[in-house]
Amino acid sequence: MISALNRLVDLVEKYLAEELDVRGLAAELGTTEYHLRRMFSSLAGMPLSEYVRRRRMTVAAADVVRGEDDLLSIAVRHGYSSTEAFGRAFRAVHGAGPSDVRRDGGPLRTQPRLRFHLTVEGSIPMDTRLTDRPAFRLVGHATRVPLIHHGVNPHIQQHIAALPQEEHVRLKALGDTEPGGLLQVCDDVDADGTEGSELTYLHGVAVSRPAPAPDGLDAIEVPAGKWAVFRTAGPHPQALQTTWAATATEWFPSNPWRLRPGPSIVAVLERADDFSTATCELWLPVEEA
Repeated sequence: MISALNRLVDLVEKYLAEELDVRGLAAELGTTEYHLRRMFSSLAGMPLSEYVRRRRMTVAAADVVRGEDDLLSIAVRHGYSSTEAFGRAFRAVHGAGPSDVRRDGGPLRTQPRLRFHLTVEGSIPMDTRLTDRPAFRLVGHATRVPLIHHGVNPHIQQHIAALPQEEHVRLKALGDTEPGGLLQVCDDVDADGTEGSELTYLHGVAVSRPAPAPDGLDAIEVPAGKWAVFRTAGPHPQALQTTWAATATEWFPSNPWRLRPGPSIVAVLERADDFSTATCELWLPVEEA
């Protein structure tokens, strides 16, 4: 995977002004676009699309400051059909428009070329098991929320708090298969993991597939497949988020598995009354790399 990511970075540089065929590259490297994008965003700390934009604008800034060509020629050279579109992208990266930068020589914000290196330090204990699960269904109450990487997601908090206590009891009674208990489910997540992008969050339980979803509940169909299950314990949600990040930086690079499309599931096994600490299981859908 590290080699694949560095090959991806090389192609970004080679075809900086063109649309990158990430799916074709992933197939050539024996992986999937979904996994390649997820690993890039986890390890680089930014989506692939953002990295491409920053690199384009870093190179374009040199042309703007040099002042040898008009702005439309520079825009076209770097993959934009108009000075307006180029100007918006330029300002988003540098904080000033190209005309201002040409006149003043700045400000400029440079995005260095990335290079990935594998350093597995084992700093995060990875208490992991692999399990095959037949198809099942997730049922509960779903909503659309923005993705937040660090800290408590207030939108999810509000969604759960709005449910009456008797509804939690009803949901618990419906669950009849693994993962057990009340579940925190994230589905339809942007493959780039862009902070602020929307995902579907479901507060519910897992049920055997033949069982119909009761009226008034949302359902997510989960196909049969293999899952990597990571056990976490400690301050919540920090311990869970740290382990989630470590799956990309430590576990996947060290093991012959890759992410496959599907929901990620958190099962809370034990927790403090105020939810300041918790023991959880993080379920991620995987397949052989």
